[in-house]
Amino acid sequence: MVGTATQDGYTGFDRMPIAGEWRAGRAGGARKDIDPYTGEVLAEIELAGADDLDQAYRAARDAQRKWAGSPAEERTEIMRKAARIFADREDELAGWLQREAGATRARAAMELALVRAVTERAADQAGRINTWVGTDSDLPGKENRVYRTAAGVVAVISPWNFPVQLSNRSVAPALALGNAVVLKPAGDTPVTGGLFLAKVYEEAGLPPGLLSVVVGKGSDIGDAMVEHEVPRVVSFTGSTPVGRGIAAKAGVKRLSLELGGNGPLVVLDDADLDQAVAGALYGNFFHQGQVCMATNRVIVDAAVHDAFVERFVAGARALSCGDPRDTETQLGPVINTKQLESIQEKVARAVADGAELVLTGDPTGPTGQVLPPQVLLGDNTVTTSREEVFGPVATICKADGEDDALRLANDTEYGLSSGVYTQDTERGLRFALHTQAGMTHVNDTTVHDDAHVAFGGEKASGLGRFGGDWVVDEFTTHHWVSLQHVPREFRY
Repeated sequence: MVGTATQDGYTGFDRMPIAGEWRAGRAGGARKDIDPYTGEVLAEIELAGADDLDQAYRAARDAQRKWAGSPAEERTEIMRKAARIFADREDELAGWLQREAGATRARAAMELALVRAVTERAADQAGRINTWVGTDSDLPGKENRVYRTAAGVVAVISPWNFPVQLSNRSVAPALALGNAVVLKPAGDTPVTGGLFLAKVYEEAGLPPGLLSVVVGKGSDIGDAMVEHEVPRVVSFTGSTPVGRGIAAKAGVKRLSLELGGNGPLVVLDDADLDQAVAGALYGNFFHQGQVCMATNRVIVDAAVHDAFVERFVAGARALSCGDPRDTETQLGPVINTKQLESIQEKVARAVADGAELVLTGDPTGPTGQVLPPQVLLGDNTVTTSREEVFGPVATICKADGEDDALRLANDTEYGLSSGVYTQDTERGLRFALHTQAGMTHVNDTTVHDDAHVAFGGEKASGLGRFGGDWVVDEFTTHHWVSLQHVPREFRY
């Protein structure tokens, strides 16, 4: 049966779960799921269209009503089973991440640890609906209660760069809190971003219809995902232009949007340079720089600029690039040729703007999509400083002291993630609190390993918060009930 596990692993990734049935889409046409390193076709999926999406939403609405009224223990147990399945199938899913997303084994392991942690956290959150708290009333005999209830049906639109985690961090808590979900994964990662998740939750015992996955063209179902009358919440992770379009089209719905970033990493004059260089290498080149909260600009105090550049360039040059299946590989392929061309075009424009390209290299690998680290010296006006690059590119900018570093860090329309290095922790805290971002890390390079962090953006980087207990508010609503107790003498 399609959608079930076999001894050798899950099968049937040419189908998708729509309204409780694993089947092909009916839009006409198919999409090939391609390994970005080898060019191998991993699966070919007949795409979903607007009618498929409508069926998924209406089935989700019907299934959600019963699900929201189910005992919390039932939802908790399904989430715990799903977490165990993720652990049991770690090698299988990691293999898919390597083949489909170009992830190195270490990168895949880190993502899957987050996935398990988020699912386990969701299990603990399942009891947070159908509960109430009392509020005071000044009127005799009157009682006020505020009930927390499930929001309803949640639309989840996820990207290709961290496909399992960036889908599951919405899917798991939304389901645990009594909602149904219709998920549209990115076209480059339909298996890891959606189909594999659906099979895990099916194996864990999730009732049919509560999780549909629609793989389709944006031109066919993109607008309908957010304009449809059924979903009450839209959870989107992706680019700022697309996020703005969603905000304009969604109507009266709750939006959770994590959008683009242009992360500044600031190195102050008293920073431990070894620590700062290690953090900057990680921030710029982890997963080929294809991370929304990646370091886009390294802003270095003039007093330590030259020493930092020397160490950073040496460290970037030493990074191993190639096949993500090789355990020694640190940088794998860029996700597709369109993204590769975009990265190269931005580097070329930065050089035309006046930046100095101090480390470069031509793409390699069977598909020509493994781009070695690119390091530029420039200012805040060059293309790779102004725009989100989303590739293995670092632009180092010189700052004239702490105040200038803060000015440069905040001189962007984005406000997702940021960092600062200093040996004075209190100085770092003061700097962080003046940084316009949803998240600032002081001497910290481990944030990607923290599943409990509440995360979101400021300015053009989005709204809403993902992670921790913040997510409970994203996927639930409140119902105020006032009770006027009738005196006994007036009762019949």
